[in-house]
Amino acid sequence: MTEISTLLKSLLSTAGISGHESPVADLIHAHWKPLADEIHLSRLGSIHALRRGTAPEPRPRLLLSAHMDAVGMMVAGIEDGFLRLTQIGGIDPRLLPGQSVIVHARQPLQGVIVARPPMLRPDDERKDAAGWDHLLVDVGLTPRQVSQRVRTGDLVSFANEPTELGEGFVCGHSLDNRASIAALTLVLEAMTADSHVWDAWFAATVQEELGYAGARTSAFALRPDLAIVVDVTYGKAAGSGGWEYFPLGGGPTLGIGPHIHPFLLKRLRAVADDLEIPHSIEPMPEDSLTETNAIQLSRAGVPTAVVSIPIRYMHTPVEMAALADIQRAARLLTEFTARLSADFLQSVTWDD
Repeated sequence: MTEISTLLKSLLSTAGISGHESPVADLIHAHWKPLADEIHLSRLGSIHALRRGTAPEPRPRLLLSAHMDAVGMMVAGIEDGFLRLTQIGGIDPRLLPGQSVIVHARQPLQGVIVARPPMLRPDDERKDAAGWDHLLVDVGLTPRQVSQRVRTGDLVSFANEPTELGEGFVCGHSLDNRASIAALTLVLEAMTADSHVWDAWFAATVQEELGYAGARTSAFALRPDLAIVVDVTYGKAAGSGGWEYFPLGGGPTLGIGPHIHPFLLKRLRAVADDLEIPHSIEPMPEDSLTETNAIQLSRAGVPTAVVSIPIRYMHTPVEMAALADIQRAARLLTEFTARLSADFLQSVTWDD
């Protein structure tokens, strides 16, 4: 079985900004192809991998979905050899000065994000943290060299390498949602050794950060009978003690709310309890902020659940996760799939 730390670091070291996922998609495809009975790309670039079940055809279908795209930036313009930025997905600009980046130009360029000095900003903005209008990328080239190598629209991604911290923690950019892609890879590996009745479709989807385009189209194409979305959620950190936060190392969370089918939640919870997998129930009272919102409404409707991995510092270059939580999420998903009987759909009721 793949060593989880090595797998995760490779995923975190590969670019794949929302809408431009090809580099990480190629890596995931290479990992998943030998584990799948069938694999293909959707028209939007999402990866679909199938592990066939043992029931007679037509077999019921389970979809396990996790988005592979990450937040990032784009060159919005060039100013005297410096690059102006805009965001792809949600990024807090206050965190960016001093960050190392890669500019995906004709040839990749190393750069650093810098902020205009306060004294050169308008008087009413000097006391505020620099916003996008006052952030620039310096690639260490002359204006002429920059104009020859960089174009408006080129992508800019974080360049910091993933780092292991403490005992069993990994820190880096793009854990949202490469942590879940790592979990699905572990599930695929486990399924090569164990039989399961249902067809299990695995989707690594595109453009979640921009509106669930990959999940929406993949669910329509694959026609699942049930679905589980795997994503990340907010991990507890200093000053974050509310109900929205969950401890790193405390296991995955199971979502509860209007987008989550209560019967699936009950089943997932029973499997977790039976396996003694630590977990938390995560309230999602309005919007799950995950692909569940799109998959649930595909075609005539899909009973859907959410399994999330807590991470700290979401949408920053220093997201942090516990490796044990990724492994526990994978074990829960593997066992849930293995326990699906051929007639499971007949037992599904809307009972909250």
